[in-house]
Amino acid sequence: MEVLHRTGKATAAEVRAAMQDAPSDSAVRTTLRILEEKGHIRHQEDGARYVYSPVVSRQAARRSALRSMLTTFFNGSPAEAMAALLDETSRQLSDEELNRLEKLVRKARES
Repeated sequence: MEVLHRTGKATAAEVRAAMQDAPSDSAVRTTLRILEEKGHIRHQEDGARYVYSPVVSRQAARRSALRSMLTTFFNGSPAEAMAALLDETSRQLSDEELNRLEKLVRKARES
């Protein structure tokens, strides 16, 4: 999805070429097929090639991926995910980022 959002459209070979540590060609094609079945992307035929483009916005894809990750790894708990992130990255957060997180927590408490 990230490659398609960045480029606007791409073939499976172009998606694979743009990825670091890319999986096999068949894995990329399978993933593109699944994303299309789920309605996240679509394709147009260009001769023998399929050219893929995103259907959902980057923001919507981000939310969907995050919901899936929360369900899969954190029993649906945003607090567990945040705790895991802060345990691993808290030394890397700037004062500005920490202030932003504090404001978000404060806002969540108020609502």
